[in-house]
Amino acid sequence: MGERIETDVCVIGAGSGGLSFAAGAVQMGADVVLLEKGEMGGDCLNYGCVPSKALIAAGHAAYAVRSAGRFGVEAVEPMIDHEKVRAHVKGVIAGIAPHDSQERFEELGVRVIREHGRFSGPRTVVAGDFEIFAKRIIISTGSSPAVPPIPGLDTVPFFTNETIFDHGEPMEHLLVIGGGPIGLELAQAHQRLGAQVTVIEGLKALGNDDPDIASVVKDRLASEDIDIQEGALVKSISGTAGAITIEAERDGEKLKFEGSHLLLAVGRTPNVGELNLEAAGIEANRGGIPVNDRMQTSNKRVFAIGDAAEGFKFTHIAGYHAGIAIRNILFRLPAKSDYTAVPWVTYTSPELAQVGLTEEAARQKFGEVKVLEAKFSDNDRARAEAETDGFLKVITTPKGVVVGASMVGEKAGEIIQSWCLPISKKMKIKDVAGLILPYPTLGEINKRAAGSYYTPSLFSERTRKIARFLLSLG
Repeated sequence: MGERIETDVCVIGAGSGGLSFAAGAVQMGADVVLLEKGEMGGDCLNYGCVPSKALIAAGHAAYAVRSAGRFGVEAVEPMIDHEKVRAHVKGVIAGIAPHDSQERFEELGVRVIREHGRFSGPRTVVAGDFEIFAKRIIISTGSSPAVPPIPGLDTVPFFTNETIFDHGEPMEHLLVIGGGPIGLELAQAHQRLGAQVTVIEGLKALGNDDPDIASVVKDRLASEDIDIQEGALVKSISGTAGAITIEAERDGEKLKFEGSHLLLAVGRTPNVGELNLEAAGIEANRGGIPVNDRMQTSNKRVFAIGDAAEGFKFTHIAGYHAGIAIRNILFRLPAKSDYTAVPWVTYTSPELAQVGLTEEAARQKFGEVKVLEAKFSDNDRARAEAETDGFLKVITTPKGVVVGASMVGEKAGEIIQSWCLPISKKMKIKDVAGLILPYPTLGEINKRAAGSYYTPSLFSERTRKIARFLLSLG
């Protein structure tokens, strides 16, 4: 063994959570060692959030040209240079990369070692020729695309989110296995960039979201000629590059799908299998590493954050976890995670967004709830921009405490943020209904939904009688 390093904290993994923790901890006075064998910035920067949104933006631009006729502007079929689209995606990554770079973190005072880390004991990690002894250890190794054991898959070329953004050529017909957020986002982007797309989903597409909300997204995708096959269980895959065949089954009926390219989008697998967790006395399962609400593993000196931990697999959750860990490790504060107001967004067009409880979950928890709705078709800004698909659904208790909001529509991921604070602070619907909002904006849909809570009482016969009586007094 080479050099032995003693440090306050060893961070394994330089993805969103690991970088957030390392940057915060070192600037607060901690001695930090950061281990990363792969790309700095992890999945989000290199293969996930950033490149997918850049590709979606390119698809949106193509769609805007193709659908310009609704504004009285001549619509034409856009000429798409796929290599330039790829360059745009790579350029966005390159523009953000310096913020996550090794050089920046070394300038902050973090010791960065570009080696894979694995435990050799409860408080020691081996990385290449280094042995690191740390007072506390952070596991932030992220996740990887799941590759299911489908017969024949190992004989055909296929994409995952880690490889598809390197492709700079036209696709004739993209087959997508998986109808979750990643699958549908990339399906729509590639359809708008000129490919024919078929999505094959074993259960329900967007099955984890409010079904009323999800149906609006699926209807829009169908209107753009994206073929979504639900309840289709893939049995085998065969073919060669440019000619892929998928054999599937639905209710005993045999199905066949043929395409030129294949994308797997069937979920994520936590990257914890090569950490030698047993040496540190840490338990793990298929969903990641179980942690308590302070992000501690079964070894209380080791914390797991982000996708490596059990639970939500979102970049913003990784950053949130990092903050919980910093408060516990550096300041010994009993900071605990609270998932009351976790937001998530599916970046299709229209966008799907959720924070807090869905209607179904709220009914299971509270029994009786109130469901408030407002439509984008009643919003003047949405009408002006010809983006009237979608609606907002807000869930409250009978006493008006806001517990959830679900939305589908233009810029839903931005608008839903107005509900994060009321839900996290257990505020009442009156706090939103009384706001003064600028006109005309899409965000007015929030106040419209909130105001509907009071419609039955405000415009009741009892209210009219009171108003007439008071007016009669002169």
